[in-house]
Formats: sequence, structure tokens, C-alpha cells
Amino acid sequence: MNLESPKVSVRKSPETIFNFLSEVKNFEALMPENISKFEVLSEDTFVFALKGMPEIVLKKKEVTPPNNIVLGAAGGKIDFTLVGTIDETSPNTSEVQLSFSGDFNPMMAMMIKGPISKFIETLATNIPNAL
Repeated sequence: MNLESPKVSVRKSPETIFNFLSEVKNFEALMPENISKFEVLSEDTFVFALKGMPEIVLKKKEVTPPNNIVLGAAGGKIDFTLVGTIDETSPNTSEVQLSFSGDFNPMMAMMIKGPISKFIETLATNIPNAL
């Protein structure tokens, strides 16, 4: 299953956005209002939970400054990645898009498609306000 957030325009350079997203603690500022837990476990790993959902541990897996950050599931039953892509559109303006990719059985995919789509959309749309 592959999902993408809308592209969000941010009045910052790709480097500024990349540096912000590289610090896992900054993801707390991007989380939706219904977050029930957020905890940094290490410099590249954090755990979060939304009300009514199980805890998810994300780990920074790969970085390509200043355009790509890949976070992936760290343990648990579900294997997926969350990729942040940053493209410069003009000096000091960039577009950010988050992409979610995971291999799920059809029943699981049907159940989580809506909540995951809303989640990555919220993360992306919160980026301009968090910077």
C-alpha cells in the first residue's frame, strides 16, 4: 500500500526543513491533536500513539541531505516506511511531501488506509507552522 500526503509549500530552504525533520524530537510538533503519547527513545528513534491506536516506534533509516528522510518501523508487527521528500521551488521556498509505504494484507490495508492518509496529511500540513 502506497499513500502520499498533499504537497505542502513551506517558505524555508530545503536545508532548514531537512534539519528540522532530521531531529526526531521535532515530530512531536507535527503530530495530530489526538496524540496520547510521544517519547524520544534515542537520537534517531521515537515512539508515539494516537488515542485508540497501538504504539508505533519509528526509526530514522536513511537520510539524503537536503532532500530525503526515510523513517521506518522499528519492531512491531507492521513493516512500513515514511519518506519525507523536500524539493526547492524557488529561493527560500520548498515543497514537502510525505509518502507512506507498507506491505499489508487486503483486510488490514482497508482498515488503516483512511487513518494513515489523514495522519500523513496532518504531519505534512503542520510542517509550515512548526518551523
